[in-house]
Amino acid sequence: MTVDYNGWKSYACFFSAEYCQLYLKNQYKKCNIENPEQKSYENCYAFLYYLEHGQIYYQQAENSPLILKPILLFYGLVHLIKACILTVDPAYPETTSVLAHGVSTRKRKKQNYQFFQDEVKFQKNGLFPFMSEKMFHMKQLEGDKITMEELLELIPELDDLFLVHESKSTFIPISTQQGQLAIPDKILDYYHMTEERVKEFLTTRSDNQIEFSSEGLLFQYDKKTFTGLSPIKFNLENNAFVLPLKKENLFEFPELMVHYLLLYNLSMIARYETEWWSEMTKMMPNRDYPFIKTFLDITLKKGPFLIYEYLMN
Repeated sequence: MTVDYNGWKSYACFFSAEYCQLYLKNQYKKCNIENPEQKSYENCYAFLYYLEHGQIYYQQAENSPLILKPILLFYGLVHLIKACILTVDPAYPETTSVLAHGVSTRKRKKQNYQFFQDEVKFQKNGLFPFMSEKMFHMKQLEGDKITMEELLELIPELDDLFLVHESKSTFIPISTQQGQLAIPDKILDYYHMTEERVKEFLTTRSDNQIEFSSEGLLFQYDKKTFTGLSPIKFNLENNAFVLPLKKENLFEFPELMVHYLLLYNLSMIARYETEWWSEMTKMMPNRDYPFIKTFLDITLKKGPFLIYEYLMN
């Protein structure tokens, strides 16, 4: 990860059209895009303004009441994502189809609605599938669904809350030994694998980012490609790498996309489910409130961090 990240101060370099033009030109050259000079000139202000607008949304969210936070944070993240897309696709947005959200949710919630069991469904067109493909080279399947509980379990900073409320851990910390990263041996019990099988399993799912040493579960990690598809996540609050304890189909799901999906659904709830949203924020009847409130506090800091990691790598 980028060790010198310092919140929004780290974005200061981008608030210069001259720097943005040079930055985009270098990105377009890396992607072998034609006419990088011309296209970087055409896009430098759009790129700068996406970042500026995103920052303003986040700053307003920090000072806003809880009932408004998901809406401001969602649109803040959308602007930052659009800036990222512009670094790999100078023609964005080429068609109106990429401007939709790219996911949907049930507009009217059922009786006895439970946030943890609520789902979002992936759509064929829109920002979510476009971001998945352009930024992470992933194809999302139209009609696939994912629950809020599955998404919350993919946020490393929520591990402590899962331990208190659900009596389960969702991540295991990775320590440092002899200048290398070390996965604890107890991961073998969670994954039901031998040491050699774990090494093979993690290596094949990490885009060649992990290189294990011959002994134990010590490894070198190519942090330059930190934002690629990898099961290894970063806990921003503890300043430590972690590994998910579940190894199912969401094992390598990029965390930026997790934040997008959670904020999308929460912003829809805040806008259209006024009665449920107001009761949850005022009455705090169950586990929904601590998880939602804590996630919103986390994403306020983690969203810009994940975007900065992407831009720098």
